[in-house]
Amino acid sequence: MSVIVREGRVKAWRVTSSITYYCTSDTPAPSPPTSSLSSHLDSPLPSPPYSLSAPFISDMPSHPTVSSTLTPSFSDVPTLSPSSPRPLLLLFPWLGARPGAMAKYRDLYLERGLDILSVESTVWHFLWPRWGLEYGAEVLEVLGDPHFKGRPLLVHAFSIGGYTFTQLLSQMVREPHKYPGLAQRVVGHVYDSMGVGSLEHMAKGLGLTLFPHIEPLVRCTALLYFWLFKSQTVYYYDKSLQVFYNNPVTSPALFFFSENDALCDPVAMDAIIYIWRKRGIAVETGKWKESVHAAHLRCHPEEYLSTLEKFMISLNIAPLREKM
Repeated sequence: MSVIVREGRVKAWRVTSSITYYCTSDTPAPSPPTSSLSSHLDSPLPSPPYSLSAPFISDMPSHPTVSSTLTPSFSDVPTLSPSSPRPLLLLFPWLGARPGAMAKYRDLYLERGLDILSVESTVWHFLWPRWGLEYGAEVLEVLGDPHFKGRPLLVHAFSIGGYTFTQLLSQMVREPHKYPGLAQRVVGHVYDSMGVGSLEHMAKGLGLTLFPHIEPLVRCTALLYFWLFKSQTVYYYDKSLQVFYNNPVTSPALFFFSENDALCDPVAMDAIIYIWRKRGIAVETGKWKESVHAAHLRCHPEEYLSTLEKFMISLNIAPLREKM
């Protein structure tokens, strides 16, 4: 890990090229280093070759003030006492999320006393699902590190981030012996503007996200791509959807979505909510007739924060401080 940000009370470490760890200065003092952990954290986890072909997500941290590059000793990296593990938020940004926009969400959770592991996605994780599964395994490897192992987890996934989190779930289902108890560590999960629906919805979503001015062309190209590589795309999408329907995480969930979102079929979303509730999962919703994809906080701030506040209280997590 290397320190990349020191902005006020917020500090951040780059874990890999697309995973960043955020905490505040009041995080408990670090523990002394051990040789095995030091060798692991002083060098980044190996990056898959496809990470070089990911121009759609900024590789910079969300906070704009970047310090001079440092390579701290392992003792600089916060390690928590096993007797009082600090909650960890798994944050999955939307595709092309701007730094300022994500900072608003991070502040909401940092003020609650949660540390944050921000897991960025690229369009290639979606277009070639096998790479997405490899990335899911990489994130799970990070979660297995002693710095994060055993800590209560909260998930907040935006748009394509919900797909990336599903790839983690797929790996957990495929190899349950490798990740025992991980699903039970998730105390709650939040899905904001999750992309769900038909292949047409997916193709349209790609166009609107990547090249909105030529969305029809991108949509047609994407549909052709899905047809040509059906065994490498559609097959995996269907498997991922089944995993999500039968999600091994059964803690309370919260869905934010709108009826006019071109990337989210409200009928398909209602079906997921119905199935989860039938399975006994407590599901809350924040739903609007009109809003903007991945921008519900900006469009409906009072309702959004109130719904999130109630949900967090139900999880016994400290209430939000007045800031926004």
